[in-house]
Amino acid sequence: MAKPKTDSNYKVIAENRRARYDYAIEDDLECGIVLQGPEVKSLRENSANIAESYAAVEEGELWLVNSYIAPYEKAMFGHDERRRRKLLVNRKEMSRLWNDTQRKGMTLVPLVLYFNHKGVAKIKIGIAKGKKNHDKRETEAKRDWSRQKQRLLRQHS
Repeated sequence: MAKPKTDSNYKVIAENRRARYDYAIEDDLECGIVLQGPEVKSLRENSANIAESYAAVEEGELWLVNSYIAPYEKAMFGHDERRRRKLLVNRKEMSRLWNDTQRKGMTLVPLVLYFNHKGVAKIKIGIAKGKKNHDKRETEAKRDWSRQKQRLLRQHS
């Protein structure tokens, strides 16, 4: 019998957990990311943060702004930790993203930075609309109620 394959290359590097709280994610999109050599080595060591970053469509290109990738100590040439990094998407997706951000007032929020099963660095971008405070409270109340329901079901079974 064949052994089930485990994805040894798939690895989550950084996750923006706050994004789902602050934004209503309507759709998501996987993008490639243009990196320099030391940045890839640094990502392999899990030293990145995308919590304060965002994506922007500028002059027909998609950019990841304000993401942090720690410097790699063993590198001969360093890199700027918070430089703007180009994201790779096809033209059709680019026009849809531009349409959503410019006309509909949506925001592009990075959700997860990871290595896919081939070992290539990818980033998942969420097309989102900002939540108001009452929406955040409502989401929190639903989450609390579902936790409470699970506790009650565990106690009575």
